[in-house]
Amino acid sequence: MDWKNGKRLPPRDGYGHGLLELCAQREDIVVLDADVAASTRTNWVRDQQPEHFYNLGISEQDLVGTAAGLALGGMTPYVSTYGVFLSGRAFDQIRTTVCYNNLKVRFGGAHAGISVGPDGATHQALEDIALARVLPRMTVVAPCDSEEVRKAVLAAADVDGPVYFRFGREATPVITDENTPFTLGKARLVREGTACAVFACGAMVYEALVAAEELAQEGIELLVYDLHTIKPLDEEAVINAAKTCGAVVTAEEHQLAGGLFGAVSETLVQHSPVPMEAVAVRDTFGESGAPEALMDAYGLNANAIVQAVRRVLARKG
Repeated sequence: MDWKNGKRLPPRDGYGHGLLELCAQREDIVVLDADVAASTRTNWVRDQQPEHFYNLGISEQDLVGTAAGLALGGMTPYVSTYGVFLSGRAFDQIRTTVCYNNLKVRFGGAHAGISVGPDGATHQALEDIALARVLPRMTVVAPCDSEEVRKAVLAAADVDGPVYFRFGREATPVITDENTPFTLGKARLVREGTACAVFACGAMVYEALVAAEELAQEGIELLVYDLHTIKPLDEEAVINAAKTCGAVVTAEEHQLAGGLFGAVSETLVQHSPVPMEAVAVRDTFGESGAPEALMDAYGLNANAIVQAVRRVLARKG
């Protein structure tokens, strides 16, 4: 697919479309929401497949506990609310009730990242990958666009154990289509190169491609991966890319600590240490503002990736 096609859609649309497909195909699918159905697009299920939908109100802990009970009863629940509240307020229930018992609950963390915009720091999930990734048995997914969110929703249905996926609110470039390969746990190669490997997730995959185009004009060819599945990490792809390029940059709309950078660096320090740089939020909360302005203000854009590549190449020698 031409990633420069100009099409933009909210990633949350992919969540709604994926759930509609599942509900039409399977009786065991049940969608739970915390009174934010219009925001998570689960109102599409509520309106078109009402027998699959339950609104539990603004009560995230009850939301997860109810999902656990449904999973024990043979259903496949999709829990849907803002990622910052799901991962934070209901962490104990996710950890002890769902993950400890390895239940098939799927967690849809909406409005992820700083690009939520005007809602400000309280609603911007910048720690959710770290919180989910540390939990045993949890699969963690950060798709790059609305179509990849849809595929992640479908793929998660049959995973043996809990799954957390995060997706944004604002419209972002659509850089995949229905024919683009997607496999949970398998990194997707999006650009060939040997100068530096860039691993990105979520909206930062598009920014990595823009950065790669800019650097290619100088003869610097980046190897770019869409690392949508952060856990389990595609360690083979990460290690091979590091060996091929000898330098790595990660890019994520998340805190530096505990996210994509953590997952990649933990793997490389054990198997193939190379110079690394990271594009991420650095130990700070967000603020209220326009989504694109916030992404620029916190260095979550193509220019930041370009600068990170220049720094790591200088260290690579």
